[in-house]
Formats: sequence, C-alpha cells, structure tokens
Amino acid sequence: MHVHEYVFRSITGISMPLDRWAGQPLLLVNTASECGFTPQYEQLQSLWEEYRPSGLVVIGIPCNDFGAQEPGNDEAIEAFCSSRFGVTFPMTSKQSVISAGAHPLFVALGEEYTRDILPRWNFFKYLFGRDGSLLKHWPGDIEPKQPAFRHEIERNLSSWTL
Repeated sequence: MHVHEYVFRSITGISMPLDRWAGQPLLLVNTASECGFTPQYEQLQSLWEEYRPSGLVVIGIPCNDFGAQEPGNDEAIEAFCSSRFGVTFPMTSKQSVISAGAHPLFVALGEEYTRDILPRWNFFKYLFGRDGSLLKHWPGDIEPKQPAFRHEIERNLSSWTL
C-alpha cells in the first residue's frame, strides 16, 4: 500500500488527495481535542514550521474512536486547533480509524501490517516516505519533541526531495 493512493476530505470540506504531496514525506497523526495528549498539537505545529521547508507535511486526522475525546464537528475542531494551538498544518475532516467505518487508509494499514499497527489511542503517528511507503510509526505517548522522534525525522530529511 502507498499512502498517495488515498483521499480524505479536508476539515473545510474540500477533497484532499494525498497524491498532492507525492514526493514529500508525510506525517499522519490521529488527533483529538479532549485528550491528555492534545498539547501535542503545539509540538506538531512546531515540526510543521521547522521541517516544512525541507518537504515534511504534517496532517492531523481528528478521530472520536478513543474515549469519545473528539466530540465536536469539523468547524468546532478547526476553531479549537487554530485558536488554542495555532495549527496551520493540513487537517482532515473527522474520521474513524478503527471501527467498521474506518477510513480506507487505516483498513489498508491493518490488512498489510496486521491490526497491531493500528492506533490504540489518540495521537498515533505514521511517517511515510516520499515514495508513499510506511517508514515508521509511534504510539500516542511518544511526543514529537522527544529526541528519538525528532532524530527519525531528521535522519530521513536528506533522502527527501521537493
């Protein structure tokens, strides 16, 4: 499976095909506004600002699958993320990542890599290379500011091109 094969709807309602960023690394994160990990939005925004010139694209995927911690609609989520954390990176509309109605990308991840790779809570992170293949994934308690996480991003920057 290649991440560029999938299409989301943006938080503002327009089509968001991931092939738009073919040739760029993608960091996809299932997010939630009422989670203990919600402050990671600020760290994700920092990653976006720091590594965007090198091609990294951070994409938030709001999800209500875990603890009903993303109860709002897309407008409320967007307002919360921009006003509270200054989020400017792309966000999708609210999605399911584990239920019977899970987005096809997450279905494909589970089929190709087993269900063990699927999120078990909010703020799971998936790093895809410029060719669309999965490079690495992390659970929600791994913060983007952690040295090992940042090292993995930086280690791969030299292999990425715009």
